[in-house]
Amino acid sequence: MLEMNQVTKTFGKFKALDELCMHVPKGAVYGLVGPNGAGKSTAIRHLVGVYRPDSGEVLMEGVPVYENAVLKSRIGFIPDDIFYFPSASLEEMRKFYKGIYPSFDDKLFLELNDVFKLPKKGQLRRFSKGMQKQAAFQLSICIRPDVLILDEPVDGLDPVMRRQVWSLILSDVAQRETTVLISSHNLRELEDICDHVGIMDHGKMLLERSLADMQGSTVKLQMVGDVPEGLEVLHESQTGRLRTLVVRGSAEEVNARVQAAEPAYYDILPLSLEEIFIYELGGVNYEVKNIIL
Repeated sequence: MLEMNQVTKTFGKFKALDELCMHVPKGAVYGLVGPNGAGKSTAIRHLVGVYRPDSGEVLMEGVPVYENAVLKSRIGFIPDDIFYFPSASLEEMRKFYKGIYPSFDDKLFLELNDVFKLPKKGQLRRFSKGMQKQAAFQLSICIRPDVLILDEPVDGLDPVMRRQVWSLILSDVAQRETTVLISSHNLRELEDICDHVGIMDHGKMLLERSLADMQGSTVKLQMVGDVPEGLEVLHESQTGRLRTLVVRGSAEEVNARVQAAEPAYYDILPLSLEEIFIYELGGVNYEVKNIIL
């Protein structure tokens, strides 16, 4: 559905994207994660056709996105920093969106008034940050996009509204097979809604696969005894006699090796997306360090 093939983008001497490859399947909810400065927002601006790549290609259904008005009309985009016309109201923005997106659904817009309960005539610039985000969702969902791209989408929303927004998005995915790409630092939230994940760093894609495969290929091992030979250990810590190891491999593979070593105690646990993110970015080199002030 969405592809970035060997995309490079530089700003002056700074290389924001370095031969980046990304593949977002149709109907997927894809989480794009990475540390600050990894190039996530730059990648997103290529996917929505704002930036032209210096080299490589950005495709939707095999067709270049840049300067393609037909494809862009099928993409909904909510950036982290939302822009509205200075004096525009929600009703005026509805008319603006309707003029740009042929698929804009007025009936759905009215139905969503009961969900978001936003003033239709008040100036959007006077709304709180959370209310502006809600307005962006109401407008974007109503264009009935085939692709919805979200950059820190629920930042500023209260917990109830966050749950409401995710419910609307997942409902759209289930009913219309909408392809959704979400960039967020809230990895615990992404873990609940995403089925595919890409981890970026320094403009490159470090790892990209389904969340199930990702969580099935690395495990946490807690044990008392010597570490068995042949394990690919990404990280190790120890509290008293209890060792905690992050190990590359499936639970079945790790279990077979540990059982053969006959430790006094062991347990194999799944890793969270947050833990995978930390260890894929370098293990202890990316952990929070203790600093004495």
